Amino acid sequence: MEKILKQVYDYIDSQKEAIVETLREVVNIESYGYSKEDVNKVAIKFKELFEAEGLCCKLIPAEPNGYCLSGILGKDRPGKPVIFAGHMDTALEIGTLAKRPFKVVDGNAEGIGVLDMKGGIVIALYVIKALNYIGYNERPIKVIFAGDEEANHIGSNAPEIMMAEAKGGLCAFNMETGLIDNAICVGRRGRIGVQLEVTGVSSHAGNDFSSGRNAIAEMANKILKVQDITDLEAGISCSTTMINGGHSANAIPSKCTIDIDIRFDKVSQLDEIKAKLEDIAKEQVIDQTYCEVRYISKMMPFEITEGTMKLYNFIKDTAKEFGFRDFGYRKVGGASDASYLTIAGIPTLCSCGVVGEWNHTMREYAIVDTMYERAKLFATAILNIDKFDK
Repeated sequence: MEKILKQVYDYIDSQKEAIVETLREVVNIESYGYSKEDVNKVAIKFKELFEAEGLCCKLIPAEPNGYCLSGILGKDRPGKPVIFAGHMDTALEIGTLAKRPFKVVDGNAEGIGVLDMKGGIVIALYVIKALNYIGYNERPIKVIFAGDEEANHIGSNAPEIMMAEAKGGLCAFNMETGLIDNAICVGRRGRIGVQLEVTGVSSHAGNDFSSGRNAIAEMANKILKVQDITDLEAGISCSTTMINGGHSANAIPSKCTIDIDIRFDKVSQLDEIKAKLEDIAKEQVIDQTYCEVRYISKMMPFEITEGTMKLYNFIKDTAKEFGFRDFGYRKVGGASDASYLTIAGIPTLCSCGVVGEWNHTMREYAIVDTMYERAKLFATAILNIDKFDK
């Protein structure tokens, strides 16, 4: 094993410039999650890169959003596949790259998506390259990358695609942003974005007050009940984050809309939360008003499971045995597609990608050396994966 690992590590060290250039190439293809055509461009590029390493790849439509990419290397090899997963889209609008072009400054890569999460996909690519270099053929390796995670999969079946493609996997490494303290993410809260819209009756506030049915007043009653959905002990938080209503300072408003951010810890909590929202919508304080509930976006929780912790302990032990930095673990508030892999029954770790800070901002950066470190780590893990698969 020592000889094989030296070959892997030497190969990755020899590819440092190529790794940065690959990152530069894919970052320079902007792929804002709400821009289907641009996401598809980077999906096609990643397909080419993985096919060059022998993966059998397919682009799967996830209308109305960008492609999902799935590929497998060594389909006929024995054993269950090891999965690398994540997303190809980015969070900032097309044109932002011109204001924050790709460059490397003092060992940090800058640019849109270097951290979240094209750097992680490039790590997965070079793990596969390194394993191909030494002639690895022990078990299949699979990649599954969504094209609309930053768009919260609104309107698409990308989560179902990811779950179907992950079926039968041994374990998964979700190549999301590596945490700055080198911890591995073992759990994430889920999120739903919701709108309530109250319709009332508009009238003149002075001359015809009694005919009006004030939508804002009705919504005010509902907001307090919405806030009461929060149950911090159960891991549920509910925040009214935006409000919009009325059209004139001297008219009774006929419309009021609020946006709600709801975070929750367990998949099983979603139905209960929805039932409470529906009850709030039905309850009428002001007669002749009506309330509609709209579910705008949904990302399910990444629950901490026995399989996830077994995989974490395997990675931690691998790191210790082979001289990598120590790993802690954390549960974080933001959602990711690790949730869908776990729902599919696959032990999954998240935040396995390049380490850095400031996702979703113009300050986003990735620490380049951690790309090499993590490529070596996950190649080492795959070469020792039988210790996990017991």
